[in-house]
Amino acid sequence: MIKIQHEGFPLPEKKFRALLIKIAGRLQLKGTVTIRIAGAAEVRALNRKYRRRDYATDVLSFPLGEKLPDGFYAGDILICWPVAEKQARQNAQSTEKELLLLMIHGLLHLQGHDHEKDQGEMLVLQKQLFAEYSGDMP
Repeated sequence: MIKIQHEGFPLPEKKFRALLIKIAGRLQLKGTVTIRIAGAAEVRALNRKYRRRDYATDVLSFPLGEKLPDGFYAGDILICWPVAEKQARQNAQSTEKELLLLMIHGLLHLQGHDHEKDQGEMLVLQKQLFAEYSGDMP
């Protein structure tokens, strides 16, 4: 199950959820995932707390990967709306496409991929998934 929280940020939630369910299935990612779209202050605070980096980053992933009383929980993904908007402009694409890219990135981290330690495999897979699924976004 994919849960999306985006209070105050415009997001076609049903469209994203449908795409993310397909992507999670393709990745064979088991369990519930919560994706939260947040402002810069919230993301900065959590980036500082968990990664000791004092800035708002684009995406943070918090893998849990354990059985809870109500089922398996894969983890949480936190995406910074203002950073996503800025990167969308820099990449000459819609904010929706940038958000999808960041969501894919987060799902890959929840699955155990780590682009800081691998030999580029995660980012190659991210690029492939984005190419395959971003055509459904404006």
